[in-house]
Amino acid sequence: MTTKKITDENFETEVLKALKPTVVDFWAEWCGPCKQIGPVLEEISSEMKDQVVIGKHNIDEEPNSPTKYGIRGIPTMLLFKDGQLKATKVGATTKSNIVSWIKENI
Repeated sequence: MTTKKITDENFETEVLKALKPTVVDFWAEWCGPCKQIGPVLEEISSEMKDQVVIGKHNIDEEPNSPTKYGIRGIPTMLLFKDGQLKATKVGATTKSNIVSWIKENI
């Protein structure tokens, strides 16, 4: 697995203080579209490992960060750079769309 597990406890260290831009995928076991983009994010994580870190945050196990960032629907991806929220993408989409979105914002 190349994606990082992001928790409420490690959010600040792994995301806000990360040296590379970080995409956090907010997801849940019961979410079909989340499971659909999971393998896509794994591929992107491998292919773009020099440019960006991809993390997955389970909203059922770790409810504080999704609440803090106003996550209302999943999957939602947030891109952080230099400790700041730079971009948001809601919903499942194609690999090329996700890659373009990441490149536009890093």
